[in-house]
Amino acid sequence: MEIYDAAEVIEVTQKGDDSPLTKADLAAHDVIVAGLQAIDSTPIVSEEGLVGDPQSSKTCWLVDPLDGTKQFIQRNGMFTVNIALMRRDGARWIPLFGVVHAPATDTTWLGGALRASERRGRDGTGPMKVRVSDGMVKLVASSSHRDERDESFAAAVGEHELIRMGSSLKACVVAEGSADLYPRFGPTSCWDIAAAHAVVSGAGGIVVGPDGTTLDYDLVGNVLNPYFLVAADSRWNEQWIAHQG
Repeated sequence: MEIYDAAEVIEVTQKGDDSPLTKADLAAHDVIVAGLQAIDSTPIVSEEGLVGDPQSSKTCWLVDPLDGTKQFIQRNGMFTVNIALMRRDGARWIPLFGVVHAPATDTTWLGGALRASERRGRDGTGPMKVRVSDGMVKLVASSSHRDERDESFAAAVGEHELIRMGSSLKACVVAEGSADLYPRFGPTSCWDIAAAHAVVSGAGGIVVGPDGTTLDYDLVGNVLNPYFLVAADSRWNEQWIAHQG
């Protein structure tokens, strides 16, 4: 936030995959790694670096020090810090617990299989549960990624209210009951969604892959996720699966 609130223009460099990188990404990585290492020696997989060998452990921390770097650069407040505790299941990983923090609003969503989800913030603190809207469906969409497949799926859902948002905030608003579903047809990496996945699960919602089954992750080889759907329940799974072709 010191970098975000500073008067000067935020300096940006490009990583190998052409995604933006700022001093805040690296500074947050250093702070988080130091904090996690103070707890124990569990390996850490971060977007900005690897500490230890996740293949040698049953559990692993998965970190995105700054999710929504584009939003951070634009100074629109829609960026988060994502930290998930993952458990290895063969070659795949599943989230046990997640914390998503929005520094601009000082709001935190946390929970998962190890603990029921709760929201902590200036405008309210307490347990949270997913909730299907009584009236028009509330569909969350990326503030920067949207294509024909997004539009087609939204049309299949039927009449809906569109909520535009950045970073893993999109999944968190489903977890807290402020939206019904968040379909993602664009590219993401494991650290982009795993923490929010845990939070959604702890709030009673679902996060499924292209085949409608619970999304799992690769933290070592191919860190890119398939398309996924975050939802309050499974009522949209049929439309979701139909749009994978």
